[in-house]
Amino acid sequence: MNQIDYYQVLGVSPQASPKEIKEAFRQLALKYHPDRNPGDGAERMKTINEAYAVLSNSRRRAEYDTLRQQFGDTAHTHFRTSHSDQDIFRGSDIDQIFEELARAFGLRGVDEIFKDVYGPHYRRFEFRRPGMFGRGFVFTGGFGGKRPQGVNGSRSQRTLGQFARLLKTGFGGTTAPKRGRDSTDTIRLSEEQAARGGPWAYTHQKLGKKLVVKIPPGVRDGQRIRLSGMGMPGSGGGPAGDLYLKVVIHRGLWERIKGLFKRRP
Repeated sequence: MNQIDYYQVLGVSPQASPKEIKEAFRQLALKYHPDRNPGDGAERMKTINEAYAVLSNSRRRAEYDTLRQQFGDTAHTHFRTSHSDQDIFRGSDIDQIFEELARAFGLRGVDEIFKDVYGPHYRRFEFRRPGMFGRGFVFTGGFGGKRPQGVNGSRSQRTLGQFARLLKTGFGGTTAPKRGRDSTDTIRLSEEQAARGGPWAYTHQKLGKKLVVKIPPGVRDGQRIRLSGMGMPGSGGGPAGDLYLKVVIHRGLWERIKGLFKRRP
């Protein structure tokens, strides 16, 4: 049986930095992408993906390095005996890298590729809850390594357990919701409009939004009007920021002259 060495698979040294490991994986993922290698690309991709998922994670890499020192060429066998497929790929950014390659080189997206490579053992998920959003992928086993000893129960029970842990901890590209940034702009009113108040049509050029702003009667020059949720959009299902409009009151020439005299000592 041919033994696998993760460092040799990626073509990097055991002292390689995380940046070097990621760059090596990008090059190999592009070289052996199934769209470019319809023959043996899928099988090579499985091994390359596994090597990157282990070496790109500091904890898994440290465990593998320890086994490598103890058992040499058989380190991979010992590592796969105690790590399930889901353990290895939890938290990996492999799907994000494949999406970047797809956009840059016109290749198929990660869903199509992984379904071809891993078959029914690959599942993509997305969930939305109030204040929570996540997306990623799960593997249910069957494409490498032995299942850890002492694990009982049916496949469906194991899969449900994995998904429950996913919702609690997040992995495989989960994105935390983030509130959008607040935005500011200026709204210009005449003295009469500021005194009277009421609805006022306004267009936010940066956001491309047409709004009707309710001007409070007697609004003062320099006062800010807050529009909740009308700022920059949030990410990962997070709420939008707020929009703050600074009031600038345009005064006539005579009023400006009188204001100058009032400010004199």
